[in-house]
Amino acid sequence: MPSELPAVSVVIPCRDDAVFLEACLSSLARQSVPPREIVVVDNNSSDASAEVARRFGARVVFEAVPGIPAAAGAGYDAAAGNTEPDSIIARCDADCVLPPDWIARIAEAFAADPRLEVLSGPGVFYGMPRLRALLLSRLYLGSYYLAMGSALAHWPFFGSNLALRAGAWEEVSREVHRGDPEMHDDVCLSFHLGQGRRCRLDRSLVVGMAPRAVQSRAGILLRFRRAFHTLACHWPGEYPWVRWARRFTGSGTAAPADSVQPQG
Repeated sequence: MPSELPAVSVVIPCRDDAVFLEACLSSLARQSVPPREIVVVDNNSSDASAEVARRFGARVVFEAVPGIPAAAGAGYDAAAGNTEPDSIIARCDADCVLPPDWIARIAEAFAADPRLEVLSGPGVFYGMPRLRALLLSRLYLGSYYLAMGSALAHWPFFGSNLALRAGAWEEVSREVHRGDPEMHDDVCLSFHLGQGRRCRLDRSLVVGMAPRAVQSRAGILLRFRRAFHTLACHWPGEYPWVRWARRFTGSGTAAPADSVQPQG
């Protein structure tokens, strides 16, 4: 393993999530390898989210355009503008709780593979009995990986647990649909970075996530609606059969886009 690890900046989009954000930032404060900086993007919060972020030493960036795509994009811009192209930008959600080696493992993965451009991993729900959390998490994320993987012709990125090189973001920052609040920003990013790039899904790089996505019928329907909307916005030029043909013919593919590390 290389002795010198790349710097990792952390981006957290946030809107009215002060309580969850405090737990997230507490987990970042316990990292074995500290991040270079933490950028919390305040997306028009009406609670104390910004105050919580500053209390933990995070840099607060305000983004007036509503929606996670705009907030995440503003965070990536802020982090990329403060780093070298080979530096790493990690992304999690405000309701994530990160394991203490999260930053270290991300930095080590990119240090070990200089060609790696995107790294992503899954999550597991917290705040419920362990067995139920594992089963529900696997059902939720398994459905996501299967459905979106079929549409993309490779494993999709997962925005709650994502890292990419600053240079890779800068190359696609003007292409992603960052002004559309109904877009799944991680799927959109997968469309723009997932083929022709060296990307990896590491199933053993797991973060904790709040189960809000599956606690109500309205929440589940919202995610389905956004999923179809995200796919439709990239069609017809990126229809599934177009992307699968591109994959199998090698057209425009510079490196494996879906390397998977087995769960350890």
